[in-house]
Amino acid sequence: MRKFMVFLAGLVVGLWTGGVLAMLFAPQSGAVLQQRIREGIERLIEEGKSAAEARRQELEEQLESFKQGRPIVLQAGEPQAD
Repeated sequence: MRKFMVFLAGLVVGLWTGGVLAMLFAPQSGAVLQQRIREGIERLIEEGKSAAEARRQELEEQLESFKQGRPIVLQAGEPQAD
């Protein structure tokens, strides 16, 4: 139990120290940083929505081809860079 308490105390002190240092050395104020994070998240959400819509259209086209008895052409993924 003593080892756990020492670990917990070290964790709390480390978190507190890290938080203080992050606030002291942050390049922007909290409001500016929050706004940048918010804009980044909104941009990611929009990109995800547009990618999902493009994929949905592709799948609908493949479904229509399948219903009409035409062969389905699957697109290969982009080659990975080594």
